Amino acid sequence: MQITATTVSLTVDDVAASQRFFTEHLGYSEQAAAEGFASLTRPDAAADIVLLARGIEILPPEQRDQRASGLILAFTLTGIEGEEKRLRDAGVQITMPLREEPWGERLFQVTDPNGVIVQFVEWVAPAIQVGDWVTSAAE
Repeated sequence: MQITATTVSLTVDDVAASQRFFTEHLGYSEQAAAEGFASLTRPDAAADIVLLARGIEILPPEQRDQRASGLILAFTLTGIEGEEKRLRDAGVQITMPLREEPWGERLFQVTDPNGVIVQFVEWVAPAIQVGDWVTSAAE
């Protein structure tokens, strides 16, 4: 098997609202679209996104009334402070401010108009404590 791309499919109430959010703020472009459907892509390593309208017949009957929930769409990047500032300046609500976890993960979150949580992550060397000294694992 050779995987040539990764795509995440999200079921939402308003395809156009999520499509605008991902294209205007996150650099995606439309690859294909039809009633209740949009396929979005980026030229880098980010996963492609398919947006499907809740209730669309292409979904299995037991999934047609579900929405994307309990899901975090996470993107790993560099320059996380600049990205948070760019999104904030563009009027995107930061739903989890930038923070750093003890294991070396720096992250913040935004939420699209359909409630899809998008998390941005940058990895740094975690601080470790040896005796009375605190140092970076990269040192």
